[in-house]
Amino acid sequence: MPCPMSSMMENIWLLVLLGIISSIYLYRRLVRSPPTIMALEISNNIQAFCTAPSSVSSELAREPTQSAGHFAKTLYGSNNVSTSPLPSPTDRQPLSKEELDRARACGNWGTTEPSELFLQCFHDALCALEHDPLAGMVSPSLMGSTGTIPLSIIAPLPDIVRHMSNLIVRAEYEVFLATNFWIKSDASRLITDALLELSKRAGSRNQRVTVKIMYDRGNVKQVLDNHQIMTVEQYTGPMVQLPSPSEVPHIDMEVQNFHRPLLGTFHAKYMIVDRKLAIVQSNNIQDNDNLEMMTHLEGPIVDSLYDTALLSWEKEFKPALPCLGSPATTSVFSSFNDPSFQSLFDQRRDSHFNDMMANGDAKLPMHAPGDPHYDPDIASEIRRLFSNLKAAPGESPIDPVTRHLNLSMKQTTPSTVPALDSVSFSPFIPHPPHAPFPMALVNRAPYGAPTNTSLIVPQNLAWLSAIRHAQHTIFIQTPNLNARPLLPAILSAVRRGVEVKYYVCLGYNDSGELLPGQGGINETVAANLYASLSGPEDADARTRLKVFYYVAKDQTEPIHNQFRKRSCHIKLLVADGRIGIQGNGNQDTQSWCHSMEVNVMVDSREICEMWLQAIDRNQNTALYGQSDVDGIWRSPTTNREAEGAIGKDPGRFSWAKGVVGAVQRVRGSKPPETVVV
Repeated sequence: MPCPMSSMMENIWLLVLLGIISSIYLYRRLVRSPPTIMALEISNNIQAFCTAPSSVSSELAREPTQSAGHFAKTLYGSNNVSTSPLPSPTDRQPLSKEELDRARACGNWGTTEPSELFLQCFHDALCALEHDPLAGMVSPSLMGSTGTIPLSIIAPLPDIVRHMSNLIVRAEYEVFLATNFWIKSDASRLITDALLELSKRAGSRNQRVTVKIMYDRGNVKQVLDNHQIMTVEQYTGPMVQLPSPSEVPHIDMEVQNFHRPLLGTFHAKYMIVDRKLAIVQSNNIQDNDNLEMMTHLEGPIVDSLYDTALLSWEKEFKPALPCLGSPATTSVFSSFNDPSFQSLFDQRRDSHFNDMMANGDAKLPMHAPGDPHYDPDIASEIRRLFSNLKAAPGESPIDPVTRHLNLSMKQTTPSTVPALDSVSFSPFIPHPPHAPFPMALVNRAPYGAPTNTSLIVPQNLAWLSAIRHAQHTIFIQTPNLNARPLLPAILSAVRRGVEVKYYVCLGYNDSGELLPGQGGINETVAANLYASLSGPEDADARTRLKVFYYVAKDQTEPIHNQFRKRSCHIKLLVADGRIGIQGNGNQDTQSWCHSMEVNVMVDSREICEMWLQAIDRNQNTALYGQSDVDGIWRSPTTNREAEGAIGKDPGRFSWAKGVVGAVQRVRGSKPPETVVV
């Protein structure tokens, strides 16, 4: 048997070697901006890019045999990675009407009118483009747009993948699926089953459908070429198990493995179907115990995500995407026009939907891996799921919820909540038909260098702007919250009278967060935040900081992530109940400084209110998860911390616990004990 210490040393040396190789690569290949001060206003240069008639997607539509990377360079120049420091809060001045008008002119809002808070956030996000127009991984002319959200999902991971699979089989022309981590699993089986069905349906129409899939599985070849096109042998191998061309004869499929060494993870998770609808979600394609979140988007914002997809792929498509010349802005498609969707809402808006949740239909077969039951529309998907969440005779209302939460990991974890007469748990949240409203993509490009200096990106500046400009409330849910620039922003907000409430997951990826430069674990960060407010001058501010640890819908206390029973992976920020930023980005150092992320910022009080209601309806965090005044959760009955919790002080050599997990990430193998965020 190999010596564990010897194996660990081999892993450390591999990590060091890859770090050296990657550093040489970055030095030779990346063109860096000079260390200038970040822009605090929208320059003529930024405005020109935002109001230009061209974009990477429009140029690629003209010449589909070229690559998106070619047009990115032609339109916007070399990839100038900005490593400028963030400006001091004292350097920020309130935006003038002229500056807000300039931000308004940089988006495609149609007949909608963005709110002042939205424009403030959009303005600051645009300032990230001064030195790198593609810092947001979308052509600037498509960054601000409009759209609708017919459906949100806040649910265990399989429920989101079920919706993805239903969208795939309904595709007519193309599917673009991007995820961070793909591994052979029940979740991947739902997708591969859908691809088999899609090929069958395309064949019956005498058509072909183009499918592009992207994921990130670390490969040493990515030191020289970040974008590796996978061979059939690679993507049908035992760890991925996508179908071979012979199994899907009516699909033209290409698969790409994208990673920017060393730390530039492709963390994006989204899907676009026929360029008329898109989803942005928090989940990977794997089996786990996470509660996740997804938004289903329609309208012009789909073109923005499409542009992001082209830039992510970078290479020439072989074959080209069929919908390159069919932008969503020219489509009349809308789920709101579907009578079955309209039937979910009567004159009292959502009362019919609430009745359906309470009473349900006759139980329908669950859409399951290896036993698919596809639905023709969103309303049918909702009815199928809710029919499986209705208590059977003799069951308590919480029993089907527990069964549903156990399903992904095939668990038998029992419920610990008191007996209840009814349980409101609604994974699918259909939104009443509404007019398009302002949206913006606030993404970040990947940055591989092992430094935490790549902060000037739309994602980070939008988050900071939302916190800085909020007047009443900030809500955040994220697996981990430890990004260094975020913490003073939170303290500043509570000191000026804003309530900041955040939900995190106990123990999520603790080993990784203990590595040097990664920010620390959730308990340590929360304890430090409260300690920073310990002075008498901060007595009121201290009451406005509210830290919670995720508690599942069927539980009464947090369960540490190491037990893989009840975890949460949602990424959401809501400011003043009307601006929401949802997507892939965590509030941790990796997402703030390195990973490629895709997030959508929405300007809709109605949508944000429904999100916040569903967040608390589908978990018990607000009821049982609040920390003590030192940032640590303790049982109200025993006064003990949750089992497995590390606490405020992880110890002097705690960083060593994360080394093996980090090495496994670099090598592309993720053992069961390694969390993928």
